[in-house]
Amino acid sequence: MQHAVGSPLPPPHQPGHGPATGWTPAAHRPGPHHPGAHQGSAPVPPPPPAPGFTPAPVPPTPPHASVPPTPPHASVPPAPQHAPGPPVPPHAPGPVPDTTGHVPLPPGAPVGAPPPAAPDSAGTTLAVLLIGPAGAGKTSVAKYWAGHRRVPTAHISLDDVREWVRSGFADPQSGWNDHSEAQYRLARRTCGFAARNFLANGISCILDDAVFPDRPVVGLGGWKRHVGPGLLPVVLLPGLEIVLERNAERSGNRRLTDEEVARIHGRMAGWYGSGLPIIDNSQMDVEQTAKVLDDVLARSIASPPSW
Repeated sequence: MQHAVGSPLPPPHQPGHGPATGWTPAAHRPGPHHPGAHQGSAPVPPPPPAPGFTPAPVPPTPPHASVPPTPPHASVPPAPQHAPGPPVPPHAPGPVPDTTGHVPLPPGAPVGAPPPAAPDSAGTTLAVLLIGPAGAGKTSVAKYWAGHRRVPTAHISLDDVREWVRSGFADPQSGWNDHSEAQYRLARRTCGFAARNFLANGISCILDDAVFPDRPVVGLGGWKRHVGPGLLPVVLLPGLEIVLERNAERSGNRRLTDEEVARIHGRMAGWYGSGLPIIDNSQMDVEQTAKVLDDVLARSIASPPSW
């Protein structure tokens, strides 16, 4: 007797236990794909019944109809041959289901204004732009804030995306020119597309960039175009002494000269009076600044700034 296709596999053999009752290893019961499948195998005697056990009566098996043998020298008519029909076209492969959780980007500006009735920012899907000079702590605060929310949140750093360019990187420290400005624009579009993709899939995002209030090319207009009108900008602006100290702890092309830091900090002062929320984190650590950022965002949700 052969097992039907799709029948459950026999239980695995465990040390100290014999094979399951009534099951014979496959080596003694060849299947249809083993040689000798049509040959009889030695009968396996059933196990003796347990003491006190009376087997149920088995109804008699009806005799099989006998097939008359073919007489000698009798010719067997050949099987009818069917005319070959037209070739069957192969089935076109159906659409492969997408199991990655990808959601196509909606048309237009996908980031609308956040709901004003939201009680806080901790459980709301948001798009935040953290602005500040070099040494303000934007990256550290953004990473901490993104990593301690109750909803999925991504951190997108403009400087990190700019440095994806390895050969031909236009470092603004070597002088601001058309080449470095073009790479800034390209990085901003890339960050904006990434933010839209995250938001379309229900993931909040926080971007950080040194946006100057007096330079339209590196201003809020580009971020609003790339991300949407629901973007919430917040300025992180500690005192000059704190910025100089934090910049001194940097290395590589992220570290600027004191003169450059002071010049950037002075230009960032133009955000005062702009209507954007400003956080002076001179006396705050990263965790405290992230908590203040939550409070500021909650007020921005209730009353979005005009920018």
